[in-house]
Amino acid sequence: MSINEIMKELAQYKRLQDETAAIIEGLTDQIKAYMIENQLDTITGDEHKATYKTVTSSRIDTTALKKALPDVATAYTKTTETRRFTFA
Repeated sequence: MSINEIMKELAQYKRLQDETAAIIEGLTDQIKAYMIENQLDTITGDEHKATYKTVTSSRIDTTALKKALPDVATAYTKTTETRRFTFA
């Protein structure tokens, strides 16, 4: 199989993935709307369970830290290197 054929096949699967993601998002939104309308945090079906709860998390505001204490921000900044694959 040539690289062009591989890329064409990948593009087809990417389109399928996008279509599937849109369907999943729509179904998820329907379940969320039902839960909000009925004031439910959890629902259980015949085979599946869904929860839709508020989650609280705390994170460091790195932009504010860099502005207020740039030396501290620099001292605790860890640089990593990765490779990113993009396909369009």
